[in-house]
Amino acid sequence: MKAWKNVLLDTILITFGLSTLSLMSVAERIITEYYHITSDVYYYQHIAYVVGLFFAFLLGSTRIYQGSFRRAVFTAISFAAIPQIAIPYVSNWWVVVALRFIQGFVISLVPLFSTQVGRLFVAERPFAKGIILSGIFWGGLLGGIYAKVLIGYIGWRLTFVVTGLAMYLVFALWYAFTEDFTIISEREKVKESPFKMAFTWVLGFTFFPALWVIFTIVGFVASVGYSMNWSKSMVYDINSTLNISKALWSIVMGYVGYVLSRRRPDPKGLFRAIVIVMIISYAISFVGILMLSKGLLSNSYNLVLLSTVLVGAIQGTGPAFWTSAPAVYPKEIYPRASFALGLISNSANAIAPIVTDVARYYSLILALGELSAMPILGIIVLVICSRMRLPIEKETISLDKYNSTLGNPGNETFK
Repeated sequence: MKAWKNVLLDTILITFGLSTLSLMSVAERIITEYYHITSDVYYYQHIAYVVGLFFAFLLGSTRIYQGSFRRAVFTAISFAAIPQIAIPYVSNWWVVVALRFIQGFVISLVPLFSTQVGRLFVAERPFAKGIILSGIFWGGLLGGIYAKVLIGYIGWRLTFVVTGLAMYLVFALWYAFTEDFTIISEREKVKESPFKMAFTWVLGFTFFPALWVIFTIVGFVASVGYSMNWSKSMVYDINSTLNISKALWSIVMGYVGYVLSRRRPDPKGLFRAIVIVMIISYAISFVGILMLSKGLLSNSYNLVLLSTVLVGAIQGTGPAFWTSAPAVYPKEIYPRASFALGLISNSANAIAPIVTDVARYYSLILALGELSAMPILGIIVLVICSRMRLPIEKETISLDKYNSTLGNPGNETFK
């Protein structure tokens, strides 16, 4: 139960930390008037934030997240909180855009929590990670609700300051009840970089198609919906349902991963469970995207709304993917491997929305075909990856030593 307490605290922190960042979308009309900018110029802050999500994983190649785990989490949450407090006092819009880029670094919480989960669990990792990742989508849902209320009562500028300070308040609660440990400085022991392993690149691209859809689908459906004269409330209901769907699928598929992992909690068994969970998630989401495509092409709002229940299954790939590093890499290197996998997979952030917009410019069918192809691509890459040799198999440590180490995380020393 002590380990699951950490999962709950991680979920609360990531939920609140990311929910506050939805203020930029809620306060769009007010902020555009304040800075005297158009909606097109305002959109640059979103682009900056998404690009920041990608560059956040480059920090794994530095020493910024080595050492104390709690200090590393404080650094990640500060990337969101400090700009949040500063934005209302910035007079130049392009400085705001730069601050939004920095806020994207908060996604570093995901690989950091993967390191913690890898230390606390073995078979339970996917389930624990699924619960934590669901916080991203609970945060998006809740943030849109309380942001409107706060702005109505205290104005947008004070709302930014209050939510920025509240991030530190929630972090203080998390800090008080979370055990610290030292994240391995693997460079002192391992000369080989995860980036030099072919396996890392293939494994990273197994999650690339999922992120392609996740970072594209919301804006894409909203844009198409508005072009068909759907109301803002109709689009909001679709986005809310999709967020709930992704959160629930994250938990459900995480639990499926746990059930499969406990049957054979060795590296090959854990990785096999990861591959199965991701393939199932891709297959379900493929059906959902086909339903979504039919709904958009026939202007059927109800079918589009219903399809989000299945489209959200694509997030079921997340818990499995983010627990792969502790399962298949040597313990000296998997903290850095988590960031490497995140960097490779999150390259989808920078190009997916642009490519989809260009495809839609030529044909809606072409754009929908591109999105539908992503789950199939994900399954193909997973099959290829499943036939490769695991990095942990190249180590000279015995399987018995590996199992005893991971089976007793409390006795392990991280240096």
